[in-house]
Amino acid sequence: MKKMWSPWRSLYIESFKEKKKVSSCVFCDAVNESLEDADSLLVAKGELTISVLNLYPYNNGHVMVIPKRHLSDFSELTTAEHAEIMMYLDKCVKALKITSCPEGFNIGANIGKAAGAGIDSHLHFHIVPRWNGDTNFMPVLGEIKIISQELIATKNALVSALKII
Repeated sequence: MKKMWSPWRSLYIESFKEKKKVSSCVFCDAVNESLEDADSLLVAKGELTISVLNLYPYNNGHVMVIPKRHLSDFSELTTAEHAEIMMYLDKCVKALKITSCPEGFNIGANIGKAAGAGIDSHLHFHIVPRWNGDTNFMPVLGEIKIISQELIATKNALVSALKII
């Protein structure tokens, strides 16, 4: 059996063991973070939304646009929230095109546990950059996804790109 060293997976596994406050929401916590915080994955902060890198990305540059208001029902979004979500989805796509030149994108939301939402209590929208051939034998046979760029490096590149958009 071949072994692959991936110490970052330990952080993910350990996160399930940590005691978390029952009322805590990781997205609500991120609303209070600053772009300047070295450990924060926040890449943009609007009036009604935040945009953050996914801590457990499907691909390099996986960004989420999240309403600041804690809600899980898409129909409860205000017109202003809808507009700002779309604006930041657009801005983040443009920034990703500048920073990593993807050949396509998956953009969407998993609303509810049954739809695959990992965090179903706070609505969020995913932008997953895609490249031809980015699905290979590793995830298919080995159930391993290779993320080749360090998250903070990705964050810094996106923050810089968003400043010029």
